[in-house]
Amino acid sequence: MRKHWARTWSSSTCRSRDGAVVVIHDWTLGRTTGGRGRVAARTLAELQKLDAGSWFAPDFRGERIPTLREVLDAIALPVNVELKARGEDGLEARAFEVVAEAGAQSRVVYSSFHPESLVRLRQRSASAAIAVLTSERRLARALRLAGRVGATALHIRKDGVAPDEVRTAAAQGLEIRAWTVNDPAEFVRLADAGVSGVFTDFPERFLQSGDPCIAPRPRS
Repeated sequence: MRKHWARTWSSSTCRSRDGAVVVIHDWTLGRTTGGRGRVAARTLAELQKLDAGSWFAPDFRGERIPTLREVLDAIALPVNVELKARGEDGLEARAFEVVAEAGAQSRVVYSSFHPESLVRLRQRSASAAIAVLTSERRLARALRLAGRVGATALHIRKDGVAPDEVRTAAAQGLEIRAWTVNDPAEFVRLADAGVSGVFTDFPERFLQSGDPCIAPRPRS
């Protein structure tokens, strides 16, 4: 059975030295900017002086690292905010504050590979929408964590989709979204297995084929 698939934007977030929540894929700067070292070691002003586009293509030279608030202001879509905290660095609380200040609470879901980040976020807010992000192929631990933090979804690796486990998750009221899916044919297989959305690097492939995707994956 085919479903109506949501269109959502996904952003990985880290905290700068002075407490800003910035959108960048890695904890470190070397792969996607002209800088070196940890994101958390730089102030926002220092981070935004870096070239965050040349690594991807020459046409993007000079692009800077955006803040989460800038992304929320620029994009009206629902947003998946992946929390990449380094220990108890306060990222969860600051991200929640930024989302509230932007009036975006109703269109944001928070996810993380780190259970304690999700626990801290739930302690901060009883109403925040949470998704458990897991790289494990079996879902038992993710399902237990989902129950612990009151999650509404699981974000799982595409090769971890087992129809019986997807059915178990669905019976618990959870949506299942798979990452990272770049082949429309694979999208159909996952939908048939009960997955309700995907993360992709190439949303245009799905939109052109008439199959919307859950979330374009950020490339910075």
